[in-house]
Amino acid sequence: MKKNNPKFRIGDTVVVTIYGTVGKITNIKQLDGEFLYEVNESEGLFKEYCLVLLEDYEGHIFEQEQIDIEYHFLFGDLVKVKGYEQDLFKVVGFRTEIWRYKDDAWEDVIYELMRIHDGEWLEADEDELTLIADSEQADAYIQKYGFVFATPKPKAQNLLSSPVKHKGSWVDRQLDLYNDYKTLHRMFKDTKYKKKMQTILEQLKNYSETKSKIREKE
Repeated sequence: MKKNNPKFRIGDTVVVTIYGTVGKITNIKQLDGEFLYEVNESEGLFKEYCLVLLEDYEGHIFEQEQIDIEYHFLFGDLVKVKGYEQDLFKVVGFRTEIWRYKDDAWEDVIYELMRIHDGEWLEADEDELTLIADSEQADAYIQKYGFVFATPKPKAQNLLSSPVKHKGSWVDRQLDLYNDYKTLHRMFKDTKYKKKMQTILEQLKNYSETKSKIREKE
């Protein structure tokens, strides 16, 4: 039998029992008669059995950690990469990997890059990058000095031996993310998923424009 009313209300302080963390209900959605709860405006949704009101919880509560990450490079910045000193790269994405162990903890910022003269996709750690021009000056810099760095594309074996990690298609990954957010938007009609879809489309547009400029120069 489908319930007409949710067990929790927006603003309730609850414990996410699978993590032992505390948060507030910030949104409630319904799918196939089942209520799903957003906690602390996170993208994930929890079923009712995963949540307990704080005053009713008898288990152990873990303290939530506040992590402040400072990004030294942003979308569109032009950089050089250790091991590829003759090439220019543009920042097209970045992510943070959080590592926690019993006696140690750290965060790694990984930047996703596109090589200017051939569109090769690479990723590198923050300490492997040197800023050449910020996003506002990047295109002007490439037009003025880019030809100096227009070296032939390295062979596959050189890429594999480089300290920079080399992965598959960045475009494919973005399209997968777009389809995921499209499905979530269709299910829940939440505007935040629509905004994420638009952000991905903008990134793909910028990528396509950069590739077109590269072809025009060849």
